[in-house]
Amino acid sequence: MFLPTTREELDHLGWDALDIILVTGDAYIDSPHIGVAVVGKALVKSGFRVGIIGQPDTRTSADITRLGEPTLFWGISGGSIDSLVANYTALKKRRKSDDYTPGGINNRRPDRAAISYANLVRQYAVQKRPIVLGGIEASMRRVAHYDFWSDSIRRSILFDAKADVLVYGMGEYPVVELARRMSRGSDFRDMRGICYIAKDQPEGAIDLASFEEASADPQAFTEMFHLFYRNNDPYSGARMSQKHGNRFLVHNPPWPVLTEPELDAVYAMDYEHEVHPFYRAQGEVRAMETIRFSLTTHRGCFGRCNFCSITVHEGATVVSRSEASILSEARRLTGHPGFKGYIQDVGGASANMYAMGCTRKGPGGTCRRRCIYPDVCPHLHVSHERQTALLRRLRAIPGIKKAFVASGVRYDLICMDSKHGPAYLDELTGHHISGQMKIAPEHVVQGVLGLMAKADLRWLQPFRDAFFTLTERKGKKQFLTYYFIAAHPGCTEADMKRLNTFATKNLRLLPEQVQIFTPTPSTYSTLMYYTAQDPFTGEKIFVEKDPVKKQRQKDILTTGQR
Repeated sequence: MFLPTTREELDHLGWDALDIILVTGDAYIDSPHIGVAVVGKALVKSGFRVGIIGQPDTRTSADITRLGEPTLFWGISGGSIDSLVANYTALKKRRKSDDYTPGGINNRRPDRAAISYANLVRQYAVQKRPIVLGGIEASMRRVAHYDFWSDSIRRSILFDAKADVLVYGMGEYPVVELARRMSRGSDFRDMRGICYIAKDQPEGAIDLASFEEASADPQAFTEMFHLFYRNNDPYSGARMSQKHGNRFLVHNPPWPVLTEPELDAVYAMDYEHEVHPFYRAQGEVRAMETIRFSLTTHRGCFGRCNFCSITVHEGATVVSRSEASILSEARRLTGHPGFKGYIQDVGGASANMYAMGCTRKGPGGTCRRRCIYPDVCPHLHVSHERQTALLRRLRAIPGIKKAFVASGVRYDLICMDSKHGPAYLDELTGHHISGQMKIAPEHVVQGVLGLMAKADLRWLQPFRDAFFTLTERKGKKQFLTYYFIAAHPGCTEADMKRLNTFATKNLRLLPEQVQIFTPTPSTYSTLMYYTAQDPFTGEKIFVEKDPVKKQRQKDILTTGQR
């Protein structure tokens, strides 16, 4: 069932009040791909009465008050995307469209949505219930961070939103535990996976550079970020604290890595795979085109690219669902009235990391070595055997015509897996590509790739050759789509010209999927953008900050402009 978003639904359920009201920057989409829906379903499964308010009007009380007030807390999320990323391009131009808004027009999501919604609650709520922040906007802004849109170091979002608790990462399990403790009146400050504000520094916590120190000194900010990043591993992360004025942000260690049964349970909940009728009546939500009939096979990414937020939000440990769980969801999708036989995507952050992981990482500790950069760690289990078997079983399910892998794949992992990689690529090219396969070299100049923590070029040409050999052998017209980044820290116009030469000569095309680097909060690439320094060597690096010249870097690659 849908969670209630109107008073009529509350009356129909016989609920006089809600325990928790979730507020989000998206329309309410009841799908396992949408964090607020997952959290809401998990809370209901645990016995709590939960409602959702999507994209409330911040100019009036009409939306935020329509479900009354919760007895436990307000849960606030900026939505599936950081609101400033959703609202502005890398050149800080206002985006006209929003895939998570009915009708697709970007006119419903406020800037700094989590802060805006927290202010809205405080303005109109009579009973002062706690405000709990969650979602990627809060997660990536949970400590002092560089904010590209204001070009400044900002405080933890907990302080700016004047909220009580922040749940970071993938929050369905910690939110349920938080709700249980609040309902009992128990102390929650020792919980993993949360941040809160305290008057005094907790004993034994790692002391991060204060907000004031980090704001005044880029070197202090860099050292702070290293400590923050290193303590994001659930196996080894310690409690941290950061002084803001005369108070302290307390950052507890991450929630434990989910087990396979725990992750399976998340996807076994009853989702509608639809936009709630209240919002569907306001227009089509374009995000549904890609998520309605897609399957998530795993969470996390051990790639740890410097420009990517996944490591800080989802984690660097890949947790995979069981094959039985995925096949069960696929069978349920075949019964959906709108299903036409096509699974739009089978994958995750990187589609082919399913069932891979470190043979060493665990409760006994972890290491700080990157798993696949600059080369693959000998302790990483790289095998496509289980995913190949999964894809074969998916396409054998009655009612499924095609199960596409639309998520990007790590082509270097396929090449590294000499035992099972060829069979996986054969399976993909034969049955799971809708005309094109997405890969992300991101660049070809070694110095830039090093700053990105991306694989060098040794794998790209062998992979390309193998892909087209298999494609031609099968008599198919299939293509590779290459994703590249322009204006990443360390990248010059000369580097983009070298990339252009490589693309035209070796790839025989001018790439279309080129994005200008956006400095999103709490990534190493954003740290480089702010400090103009390699944080691992201390060397100064070139950073393009002129919007006109950023666009020129992109044009050099996409149009051949010299």
